[in-house]
Amino acid sequence: MAGRDVARVVNRCNQAKDDKRLDLSRCDLTRIPDAIFLLLRNIELKYCSLSQNLIKRIPSKFGTKFPTLTELILSSNHISSLPDELRLMEGLTTLDISHNDFAALPQVVYKLDNLKIIKAEKNKIKELDVQQLKRLSSISEVNMQDNPLTPDMYTQLTLLSDDITMLLTPQDSEFDSVD
Repeated sequence: MAGRDVARVVNRCNQAKDDKRLDLSRCDLTRIPDAIFLLLRNIELKYCSLSQNLIKRIPSKFGTKFPTLTELILSSNHISSLPDELRLMEGLTTLDISHNDFAALPQVVYKLDNLKIIKAEKNKIKELDVQQLKRLSSISEVNMQDNPLTPDMYTQLTLLSDDITMLLTPQDSEFDSVD
């Protein structure tokens, strides 16, 4: 990281000490710097955005260091998995993993009992565990648009739309019968 980038990260961490909102979006990060865990120790963050970076992996200590997060934005990176330790974020209500490299909805998502909104559009997700998704009693919105969902998975998800707002990209077969 260049000196200017380090200064930007430090400044944003210092700002987060005041407003409990860490915004490290567009910082050209290839990984989450260990320094943020030191700079923000004993700070009860509520919001964290790491969007529009080059991050491939979320370290397992992220969930243990920031258990008070209610909103986690990881969009527009190169992430393909999430550590199970994120389950420690018991108050997490919004998770944005859109525009990444997920082939499946991470298993830890099904362990976040207070999750209300999942944004997972523009990944490589073909299937997800519908039964486990139904068990998330707080879930109100799931965005799975622009994923290569199987036809069967698409059908199963549309059947959930009575209880959950399901945002899905229409499948081509829906337009086949239009004259």
